[in-house]
Amino acid sequence: MTKGPDDNTIARIIRLVEEAEEARAPTERFIDRFSRWYMPAIVAVAALVVLVPPLAFGQPWDTWVYRGLALLLIGCPCALVISVPASIASAMSTGARRGLLMKGGAVIEAAAKVDVVTFDKTGTLTHGRPQVTDVVPFGATTEAELLAVAAGVEMGSSHPLAIAILNKAKDAGVAALSSQDAKALMGKGVVATVGGAPAWVASPRYAMEHGGLEGLGLRQATIFEEDGKTAVAVFREKTPLGLIAMRDEPRADAKDAVRQLTAMGVTSVILTGDNPRTASAIAGSLGLKFEADMLPEDKLAYIREIGSKGGVMMIGDGINDAPALKQASVGVAMGSGTDVALETADAAILRDRVTDIPATIRLSRAAMANIRQNVTIALGLKAVFLVTSVFGLTGLWIAILADTGATVLVTLNALRLLRFNPERES
Repeated sequence: MTKGPDDNTIARIIRLVEEAEEARAPTERFIDRFSRWYMPAIVAVAALVVLVPPLAFGQPWDTWVYRGLALLLIGCPCALVISVPASIASAMSTGARRGLLMKGGAVIEAAAKVDVVTFDKTGTLTHGRPQVTDVVPFGATTEAELLAVAAGVEMGSSHPLAIAILNKAKDAGVAALSSQDAKALMGKGVVATVGGAPAWVASPRYAMEHGGLEGLGLRQATIFEEDGKTAVAVFREKTPLGLIAMRDEPRADAKDAVRQLTAMGVTSVILTGDNPRTASAIAGSLGLKFEADMLPEDKLAYIREIGSKGGVMMIGDGINDAPALKQASVGVAMGSGTDVALETADAAILRDRVTDIPATIRLSRAAMANIRQNVTIALGLKAVFLVTSVFGLTGLWIAILADTGATVLVTLNALRLLRFNPERES
């Protein structure tokens, strides 16, 4: 398929950056609302400082006009207003340099509160390039005949399992049988008319329910699944043809990523359409929990349920992950994922490294800590000098220096995030 110049990876990344600039953190929006009330209040207090002592108590005008001006200067909310966006901009810049794209401050704030991370399996925790490991024909069916039927059913499909079967047939020198009317059975397999008759490539459970797998075949499929392989049954109407087993190896850094998340107090869960035995084998090797036999709507419901109890981050790469990515507090797409996943997600990991997930959370937490420091600096300095200005302990020049100094301090503090390394475990 041909794509236009505005529909390539660079263009999508540019759109992510533009969306990031528009998405403001809740803290930033609160500071803006606070400033709209804060500044008129400061002006009113300054006016009272100027007018009340001379009019009510006969104090000298020049003294209290001077103090009112000093109070007005120190009360200017420049440092407070810039405290949040400066930290957000620095954090986003640090993330972008390391391939961590986040769509604005709202995503950073949400990521800092995440306590559960859910992973899609294929293409996220694994490479998404399964390889056929076993071909087991039944009865009089030969291995070549089994592959020819399976390749015919999967012809034209872009699903990772289909590609694995097609590649195996090609490597074995087996030509796929002609097929038509292919139809996906959501979460269960594919059916097509192959060689003039219906044929299925489906999950062992579906095959068992439709006469495409018998007891011995089911036991063999169970053995494959307990080894962490994905088994599919190939059959025609009430006629089992055989089993094909495939394995998709976990990414090299997946186990380390789970370890880092656990050390950070974050729970990790696999959400997969695989059967419980395969899911358990993969989850056990990586050290995380799992939910198996999940269709896209099941993932959505699970995210919605745990999201009601706290922050949840969903990591995915495919079209079927899009609903869950959208529902999660923070949806993160792998950089090699589909266009739909990238557009739907709140963040993207361009380097396809699973360890970038804890790095994203670590960076977000550091950004929120930096924001709290900035707000404390801005409000603390103002509180001190507002009091000293009213009582005449500090003058106009000190007020100017304090206001400018607070702005400089919060800016410099925010710039410290540019040197922050989110990949380093603290």
